[in-house]
Amino acid sequence: MPTFDEARIDDPAALAAHDTVLRTLAGAGARIRIEATDVEWPASLGQLSSVDRPRGVVVAGAEARLVRAVLEPVCPVPLVAWSLGGLPGWVGPLDLVVVLASDEAGQQSAALMATVDEAVRRGAQLWLAAPSDSVLVGRGERASVRIPTRTGDPLAAAVVVLEMFGRIGLGPAVNTVNAAEAADMVAEACSPFRDLSNNPAKDLACALGDAEPLIWGGSVLAGRAARRMAEAIRRCCGCHALAADASEVIAVMQHVAPRDVFADPFENGTKRREALVMLDDAESDDLSEAITREVISVATAMDVPIQRIASSHGSALDRYLTLLLHGLYAVAYLEVGLSDR
Repeated sequence: MPTFDEARIDDPAALAAHDTVLRTLAGAGARIRIEATDVEWPASLGQLSSVDRPRGVVVAGAEARLVRAVLEPVCPVPLVAWSLGGLPGWVGPLDLVVVLASDEAGQQSAALMATVDEAVRRGAQLWLAAPSDSVLVGRGERASVRIPTRTGDPLAAAVVVLEMFGRIGLGPAVNTVNAAEAADMVAEACSPFRDLSNNPAKDLACALGDAEPLIWGGSVLAGRAARRMAEAIRRCCGCHALAADASEVIAVMQHVAPRDVFADPFENGTKRREALVMLDDAESDDLSEAITREVISVATAMDVPIQRIASSHGSALDRYLTLLLHGLYAVAYLEVGLSDR
């Protein structure tokens, strides 16, 4: 495996080679604004708010699990994140089906096409988030709400859908302006134009450069951000990375071998040691605080270094975006440091 070179993450040429990834991260806030601006609300917000409360909600497509994670604590009706084709057998005219297909993969997904077809056939309410020229839009002509997307960003589309759920009382209030600003603040703090001494994402990348990350979030949304970060590390860097529940992270740390202080990494090589990355979105109660203390206690006892990504401002969704984007910036810089490009 390549060696992490800390100097590369402040090297303009090395950063330029990864410009596409870094620009994509920097544009997250702008994409949320674009999608929020393009929403075609029904005749009036009052009309949307008067829609009969559905018996149940099925969400399918990219970021369906994010929508479920945000809605579940407050949604007054049963909610399912559906990952298969078609629909559950119980869905009928009294239910709401939401299909998220803003990205190219979603627009071409046979499973989502089957979901749209089945929703139309059964007479369910249908919300469809997809580009105006998508095949899915043609198949879902009877959709009660259409959300035309044009950025190709599933996360931005999900933020807009969550705002709509909040407006009709099926979810928490979501402010797309605040969500976009949260993304912009991360982009500013983690910008490639900020050097290592003043950049939390570059600092985290350096801490993980010779480590095997164990990533843990103490809440549902923090846990989701942890999984997304681990997926990005495995995909972009080819490194081992585990995101798991507290019990599994603790079990791994309890089997970490003691550090050999006499080992010579230049002569014999050194096994990459585990490092704990804790994602904290300030959602806590007595139980979660006790679990957090246990995780920290085990990490300390086993000499596992601890890194933190924290966010305590804004709504639950704003904090999720902060954790996620901070983590993805760190992964981008980790890839820069490990790459020979």
